[in-house]
Amino acid sequence: MFTLLAAAFVLYTDDYVIAGILPELAADLGVTEGHAGQLVTVFSLTVALAAPVAAVVLAEVPRRRLFTTALLVFVAANVAAAVTDSFAVLTVLRVAAALAAAAMTPALFAFAARHAPPQKVGRYVAIVSLGVTGSIAAGVPLGTWIGGILGWRATFAAMATAGALVLILVLSTLPRSEGIDGTPRLAEQFRILRRAPISLGLLANCLLMTGSMMMLTYLAPYLAETTTAGIDERALAFSLSGMAGIAGIWLGGIATDRLGAERTLLIGVGTIVATMVVLWTLWAARPAPLPLVLVVATLWGGMAFWNSPAIQARLHHLAGPVSGQALALNTSGTYLGVSIGAAVGGSILSAGGVGILPLTAAGFSASALLLLALASRGKHVPTLAADSD
Repeated sequence: MFTLLAAAFVLYTDDYVIAGILPELAADLGVTEGHAGQLVTVFSLTVALAAPVAAVVLAEVPRRRLFTTALLVFVAANVAAAVTDSFAVLTVLRVAAALAAAAMTPALFAFAARHAPPQKVGRYVAIVSLGVTGSIAAGVPLGTWIGGILGWRATFAAMATAGALVLILVLSTLPRSEGIDGTPRLAEQFRILRRAPISLGLLANCLLMTGSMMMLTYLAPYLAETTTAGIDERALAFSLSGMAGIAGIWLGGIATDRLGAERTLLIGVGTIVATMVVLWTLWAARPAPLPLVLVVATLWGGMAFWNSPAIQARLHHLAGPVSGQALALNTSGTYLGVSIGAAVGGSILSAGGVGILPLTAAGFSASALLLLALASRGKHVPTLAADSD
């Protein structure tokens, strides 16, 4: 489990860390910071598009071999990124690293869920998910610090080193003969994945991420307009949300095992909707007390991550023999939600102001809750011998 957590930590840090070294990278390669920022877009879109394809194509590859190959590509891409002088080449290398992440990331969660005791699936998924929040809370700041002290190339070198360490862990801890369940024919995989409980759940996750990231992306202007928060207070708000996210993932995993995924999601998404309404109310009554806003924002940050283990455990249970493919689609939906949330939120911020953001985010979250309610009807756990519905 530590190997899976470490792998998730390194892969997600590699995606996010570019943001922390943009000024140095852009200046050295002779491009604008906006142009350099497209490296994040390229990485995220590559993962979103490639993850489902990789899950289908690589379904029968033993996980140890898959992880080993993906990490070798990841390490090579980051080593080359550390020495290139061309932004175009760096962009291609980011695509290569993203392809490795697309092949490996959903498989990490599927591997954890598959090997978990039935009553602990939520907690096992939560452990891997801690790598995601850990990358934001520790990985990105550490990578940014390395880049600031030693230069942006050192950050890529550090990512290559971290990838090599994870590769050693994979070779040391994962079984050599990992059996792969018989994979259904492609038509059967599509038939299972398009069932309403699964397809609606995937769409719900995308909507939920859209609403959450919309508010997180523009939390700073919300705080500036709603309270008297300065730079230090804004940093505190993000820090508290990150710590709450770590706690939220673990508590959400425990709740999934004890209450079931459906009830856990009802609590999590319902709380998100409520906190968004409260944030809008505080904006309408501005200037709002900063401590109160921080408490509400922290609760929201925790619940945004609380839902992750429940969503993935639910998909693993419903998708049966194609759970890896379902989790890959979920990864795509997550990345798309992040992109859509930032884009839509930016348009709303420009057109109507920051006060509309909480209500819009609440609308996306409420829509996700409705879809999950519809998806809960007619749940069915597929088997390889399942007949058409």
